[in-house]
Amino acid sequence: MTLPHIDGAIRDGRHHMQVRVYYEDTDFSGIVYHANYLRFMERGRTNHLRLMGAEQNALFEEAQEETGGFTFVVRSMTLDFLKPARMDDMLDVVTWPIAVKGASIMLAQEVRRGDDVLVKAQVRVAFVSQGRAQPIPKSIRALMKADLA
Repeated sequence: MTLPHIDGAIRDGRHHMQVRVYYEDTDFSGIVYHANYLRFMERGRTNHLRLMGAEQNALFEEAQEETGGFTFVVRSMTLDFLKPARMDDMLDVVTWPIAVKGASIMLAQEVRRGDDVLVKAQVRVAFVSQGRAQPIPKSIRALMKADLA
């Protein structure tokens, strides 16, 4: 089920999702613990697919027929921590595809507070089946390329 107020929105080819920083997201000094940005960005990638019409359960079932026993894995990630976020901040997690290749998708992500970019990331997600990288199924490739146009 897609819930736009929770899942975010796609504007100008980029997915925007709001995240509030809670106490549990912070370290002893009251700033967001660095690893929690990974959780925020994972939610952004998941909701990006969902809002493009790819509920992960349905997508997995469809791709399972085309390529049995598959998973997505983060192959590589480059992060640049620019500024800290603090408890009660409202953050905007922005996600957009850069490239869709044979067995991987390259995504850019930013975590913003207003106009300030706090964290920048490039994430390469690989499509793996039976322990090996495999070509991304047509259904997923079409969804991601539609966002690149």
